[in-house]
Amino acid sequence: MKIIKSLLIAGSLLLGSAHAAPGDFLVSTDWLEKNINNPKLRLIEVSVNPGVFERAHIPGAVNFEWHTDLVDTVRRDIASQQNFEKLLRNAGINNDSTVVLYGDTNNWFAAWGAWVFDIYGVKDVKLLDGGRKKWETENRPLVAVTKTPAAGNIKISAANPALRARLSDVVASAEKKSNVALVDIRSADEYSGKVFAPAGVQELAIRAGHIPGAANVPWGQAVAADGTFKSVDELKKIYAAAGIDGSKPIITYCRIGERSSHTWFALKKLLGYDVRNYDGSWTEYGNAVGVPVVNLAGTVWGGK
Repeated sequence: MKIIKSLLIAGSLLLGSAHAAPGDFLVSTDWLEKNINNPKLRLIEVSVNPGVFERAHIPGAVNFEWHTDLVDTVRRDIASQQNFEKLLRNAGINNDSTVVLYGDTNNWFAAWGAWVFDIYGVKDVKLLDGGRKKWETENRPLVAVTKTPAAGNIKISAANPALRARLSDVVASAEKKSNVALVDIRSADEYSGKVFAPAGVQELAIRAGHIPGAANVPWGQAVAADGTFKSVDELKKIYAAAGIDGSKPIITYCRIGERSSHTWFALKKLLGYDVRNYDGSWTEYGNAVGVPVVNLAGTVWGGK
C-alpha cells in the first residue's frame, strides 16, 4: 500500500489531482533530479544575485530576470500579458507543461514568479522545495551552458485583479473598513520601525513601521533549516498563533513584495487560505501621503 500511495503522489505532480495538497505545488530535489529529462517539464530559475545563473544552474533551466522579465520596466507593475506570454513561449512552455520554479535566497523571487504565473492563470506551476541552495548543498548536477528550448505554444489569460492587493485595499484594512487580515512578513525590527529596510539594503521609504492591524510573522518562520517549507500542521500552528487562521481573507506584504510572495505561497498554496499579495508593500505604503502608520520604535527618517 505504501508503494502504491507513493506512486500516486508522484504521478499527481504531472497529472494534477482533484484536491490541492503540498505535492501539487512543491517538488523535492530528489523528484526533480529523477524527472529532469521529462519532455513536459520546464525548469525556470528566478534568482536575484547577479551572475548566479550564468555561473551554473540546474540542467535544462531557463533564466528569468525578475526586475526586467517579470515586471514592467516603465511602470511599477507586473509584466504585461503580451510580454509575459512571449517570455513563457521563449522558455519553451506549452499549455500542457509542468513548470518548476527555483531560485536563490530561499526562493523569494521564484515565489514572486509563481505569484505572477498565478495572476495570469497558468496551471501546473510548482516550486522546488528548498530552492537552489538545497540543490547545491546536496551536490546535485549543475551546468554552465544554457540550451535554448524550442518555442512553446502557451496561451495565458488576462491578469486576474482579484489575486492582487492594492494600496486602497490595505488602507481599508488599516482604517477598519474591511474585514481583512494583514500579515507583515518582515523582520521584527522592520515591523517595529527600528529600521527602514533590512541590513545592507538601501532604504526606499520615508516612514518606518507597519500598517495598523498587521500581524508580524517573519517569512523565515515558514521554513526549516534546509530552506524547505515546514509541514502543513506546523504552518497552521505558526500562523494561528498570530491570529491568521484562514477564517477571513488575508493580504501579505513586505518591502517590495518578494518575501511576501514566499508567505503568500505558504498560506495560499500549502494551506489553501484566501490570500492576496500586496506587491506595492512598504515602499509604496511607507511613502504614501495621509495613510496611518504604527511606529513602535519612533524612528524618524532623516533623524540623528
